[in-house]
This record gives sequence, C-alpha cells and structure tokens, in this order.
Amino acid sequence: MTERITIDANVHFGKPLVKGTRITVQNVLELINEGLSFEEIKTDYYPDITTEDIKACVDYAISLISAEEIKTAA
Repeated sequence: MTERITIDANVHFGKPLVKGTRITVQNVLELINEGLSFEEIKTDYYPDITTEDIKACVDYAISLISAEEIKTAA
C-alpha cells in the first residue's frame, strides 16, 4: 500500500481510502473511468484531495493487478 492509500475496517467496510479522507479508491477510479480529468475530479467532486492522491489510486489499482495470480486452463 502507498503512503497515500489506507484501509480502515471501520470506514466503508474496509475498502481502500485516500488517507485522511472517507474517499474510496473505487470512487476515484470510477470518475477516471467516466472520462473526468484529474482537475475535474478535484474541482467538482473531491476538493480535499490532490493530484498525487489521484495518481496513488491508479497506482494502487495497478499494484493489485500486478500481484494477481492468473491461472489459465490447460
């Protein structure tokens, strides 16, 4: 986990959050998926986070996929 992403079992059922907020990584990624720019996410949705926080959400998702074990049928 990065220094900007945390997990708190008492907030949002333990989903990864931007540290110091109740903003989930999933919420940020969904906005990126909708095509919003980092600036739009900060201005229109989450003014309490930074561009670095948003990048940390993307990095967190990448790290999960990188660690995932893929099994294929033989």
